[in-house]
Amino acid sequence: MADVKRARVWISGRVQGVYFRQNTQREARRRSLRGWVRNLVDGRVEAAFEGEPGDVEAMVAWCRVGPPEAHVEDVVVEWERAEDSP
Repeated sequence: MADVKRARVWISGRVQGVYFRQNTQREARRRSLRGWVRNLVDGRVEAAFEGEPGDVEAMVAWCRVGPPEAHVEDVVVEWERAEDSP
């Protein structure tokens, strides 16, 4: 991958108990992204996505909506240096 982008994302709202984490994993895999997603004790979901810039940006946009059962109130994004970057 020549051009790689990485985003770390914190999602708040009704995002636990509605399969947000599982759906996020599925969406990221569908876009061939690397990374992880986890529930936080404060009720938020945290995730990191790395891959082609357009796919990472699309994944961040997906997090702003989430699955139908979720109600996203806020998304905080930090752009980081990709692990594959020189």
